[in-house]
Formats: sequence, C-alpha cells, structure tokens
Amino acid sequence: MDAREFLGLRPTHNPHRWVLPVTSGIATAGRFLFGGCGLAAAIVALEAVSGRPVVWATGQYLSYAMVDDVMDVDVTVATSGHFTTQARVVAHVADREILTVNAALGQRPIAGSGQWDTPPQVPRPEDCPGRTSRWELRDTIMERMDIRLAQGTQWDDLAGQPSAEGRSALWVRVPDLAVSAATLAVLGDYVPFGISQALGRWVRSNSLDNTIRLVRPVATEWVLLDIRVHAVRDGFGHGLVHLWSGDGVLMATASQSAIVRDEAPS
Repeated sequence: MDAREFLGLRPTHNPHRWVLPVTSGIATAGRFLFGGCGLAAAIVALEAVSGRPVVWATGQYLSYAMVDDVMDVDVTVATSGHFTTQARVVAHVADREILTVNAALGQRPIAGSGQWDTPPQVPRPEDCPGRTSRWELRDTIMERMDIRLAQGTQWDDLAGQPSAEGRSALWVRVPDLAVSAATLAVLGDYVPFGISQALGRWVRSNSLDNTIRLVRPVATEWVLLDIRVHAVRDGFGHGLVHLWSGDGVLMATASQSAIVRDEAPS
C-alpha cells in the first residue's frame, strides 16, 4: 500500500487539486485529522504535481478537519528550475483553511554524501512493550499502527518521572504501508508525545506546525522515532524527531512546536 491509498487521497479533474475525505482511519481520538496525515497528504499532492521528490516541507496547522469533512488540497507551483521546485499547498474545508504547507522538491547531482548522526541505543522492537494509550484506539489512526515503547515511561507510570535530557523513543510500524516521504511525515508527528515524557506528567499538546526534512527513505519494517524535546515554556513546547530505519539509516528529521495545555490525568 502506498501513502495515497493509506490516506484515501484522491485526484480530481484539476491536476492541481486533490481531495481528502477525513475518515476515522486518519483521525485522532478527538475525531479530527491527525496532523501528520495532513502534512502527508500535502506531500503526496506536491510530489505528484511537480514530478519531483520532497526535500523539505513545513506545515502550519490553522484549524481542525473533522471526521466526515472533505478537505480540498490545492497545489501552487511558485517556481520550478532545472533541479528544484518551490511550491505550496493550501488545504481547506469549504472556505475554512486547515493547513498551509510550503515545500522544496528536487534532486541535484553531487558526489559527496554522508551521515554523521547515530541512532540511540535502545532494545529491538520485539523486546519492547507495546505503548499503552490514554484513549480508546478503535476507529482511529492508532488502530492501524503497532507502537512499542523503546525509551520512556508508560502513561500510568509517568507521574514524577521526567525523561532524561528530554529524550524518549518509539518503534513504530504500519503493516503493509511502504516507506516514503509521506509515510515519514505521518510518523514524524510525535513531539507532543515527547513533551509529556520530558515533563514527567501527562499534558495535552496540539501541534502548531510540523517540518520534515528528507534524507533517505528506505524500505524498513520498523521505524525508530528518536524524540528530543528541547524546551517547554509559557505554554509552548519545541522539539525534534529523528526517524531511523531498523538498521540505522537516518531517513528524515521532523521538528515541531506545540501548544501545551496543563491538564492533570483524569
């Protein structure tokens, strides 16, 4: 399965407009579109329109698309050169803007390459417990994922145990979904999880933005989310997710800021 099929994204007679019916399978327990899926839909549309792979894409979340809404995904190519395209997406439900995405796409011939970062040392996914949830997972995107806690604390044990250096990690797989830029955009939306881990108590966090920078998507069953929360201050949190393949290839990095609401667990 590719990301377009996973999301349910459909082309229209206009090659620059796509439509995304918001179903429970791409939604949160709150019945609104999972932020990573919105960015992923924009990436699929951008790559299809430009014919080039995404290098980076940044999404600003403006409003919520609810289950049973139909979101239009409109692509504008601002400039296209020999190797690089700069483009944007405005995603909206009727006249209500949901998500704005700016992106660069392309590939350039160059001999030099390298990877200088290294993945965290965590147990293999088969040796990690399943991540528990505070919410009912049925009829949500989480029902479609296998998530293992590689570094961090289960929700029920979280109180008073902040993560060391603001770091936590998850192994995630989505059965039958091929790894792509769009797939990694879905999985990169995990700074909010890391914020609670960093604080050592559950708080509700909603993404303001998500930027993904693609390095080298490769085929892998499991993706390791190396979550690094940098700071929480004045009701906002900031952090980074490195997305590693099962054998240690850095596939992408994702950065986010999120609204943090100071709520105690119910």
